[in-house]
Amino acid sequence: MTIPLSALDAPRPPRAGEDLDAEALLACLQPHLPELAPPLIIEQFPAGHSNLTYALRSGDREYVLRRPPFGAEHIKAGHDMHREFRVLSGLHRVYPRVPQPLCYIPAESSPLGVPFYVMTRVRGVILRTRVPDGITLDTETMRRLSTNFIDHLAELHAVDVEAAGLRDLYRGAGYVRRQVEGWVKRYRAAQTDDVPAMERVIAWVTARIPEDSAATLIHNDYKYDNVVLDPDDLTRIRAVLDWEMATVGDPLTDVATALAYWVERDDPPEVHAMSFGLTALPGNLTRAELLARYAETSRRDVREMRWHEAFALFKVAVIVQQIYFRYVKGFTHDERFARMGAMARLFAELAQRAMG
Repeated sequence: MTIPLSALDAPRPPRAGEDLDAEALLACLQPHLPELAPPLIIEQFPAGHSNLTYALRSGDREYVLRRPPFGAEHIKAGHDMHREFRVLSGLHRVYPRVPQPLCYIPAESSPLGVPFYVMTRVRGVILRTRVPDGITLDTETMRRLSTNFIDHLAELHAVDVEAAGLRDLYRGAGYVRRQVEGWVKRYRAAQTDDVPAMERVIAWVTARIPEDSAATLIHNDYKYDNVVLDPDDLTRIRAVLDWEMATVGDPLTDVATALAYWVERDDPPEVHAMSFGLTALPGNLTRAELLARYAETSRRDVREMRWHEAFALFKVAVIVQQIYFRYVKGFTHDERFARMGAMARLFAELAQRAMG
């Protein structure tokens, strides 16, 4: 299959209020990346709702810059650039599907006023809300891709954490309990409205917290729009992106998060409207098939998945609510975020249904 350049994930001019000073940035980066030369062209990847991602180009060299979103000072988790850089640095030694991190700039040295880091750019196709122009995603392609997608998650959970130098991310037993406590706290900090479904879910998950099933490296945001596909073989994953929430914890929480983002063909229309990828196309494995495939590949016990799936949907609701909070407070004027309040309520209702 020949993929046109227009199908590759491409940046655009920065959104209003989110542009970067190219001259100051170049002066900051040249000691770390001496090959950079003016002019430094800066564009922004328009997708994504959390940390901001920019494309940097100097001559024929391409890089990617990651920085926290504007107005996120009240939300520490998920926006720690040094932690994300360190995770990538460790993973790059033992796991082939991550971009290479190149340099980290702390806030005190940053012309942006916030910490950021730069990594290599991995070109490829990313499946978001519509099929990219010039691409045909037939049933066999989606079957193989979805199978590879869940197999790679099992592979990720088998990464040698010691060899990656990331053992210190593990805080000991009680990961799932800490997650419940932390995510409820995050929701309270970003709450803008009374949502009865959220209150019911919080009560249910806190009363039934399971013991940790294992401790592995987990991504915590694994979905189609966070993987880069090989243009020459759309069933092959070249890179996994967005490691800001990666840690060492219970792998079942990671599987449940992937299932929470996985929309099926027969799901309600409002769920399709909030899709995070093309998972409903014919040929994709169903959520039940994904879970069965993961259990077979990883040989893990998945009997506690009903609780994990309800909690994962709650986490998605909180993430969306945090984004909506920034919009309501005027920290961002990105109009995509205006509908996030309704999306948070939808995921709260989905979590309630998953409780059974």
